[in-house]
Amino acid sequence: MQQATTQDVTIDFDKMGGLVPGIVQDAGTGEMLMLGFLNEASYRKTLESGFVTFFSRTRNKLWMKGETSGNRLRIVSAATDCDSDALLFKVEVEGDGLVCHEGTVSCFTKTIEVSA
Repeated sequence: MQQATTQDVTIDFDKMGGLVPGIVQDAGTGEMLMLGFLNEASYRKTLESGFVTFFSRTRNKLWMKGETSGNRLRIVSAATDCDSDALLFKVEVEGDGLVCHEGTVSCFTKTIEVSA
């Protein structure tokens, strides 16, 4: 079983084949900025560096968000959900604040119509 333990919190990497979703929220505004995935190595790197580091499923490698753009995600606080299989990072964005690779503050910009 793949698990990483920090301060009596065990993250369950088994449910999604070695990955957990990581939600990124602006600590100041509360806006949801993005969602990425972490494996055990990127999780440890995140905790060690203080900046969110994801595992790229397409490139099959670790990547620190903002390492090339300068829009790094400095962690203010981190938490897990009740099942310990998802992470929430409240962050302050460095640089110009544009988190999405499409040049927007948030990756969540495409509205979906839902009927009531």
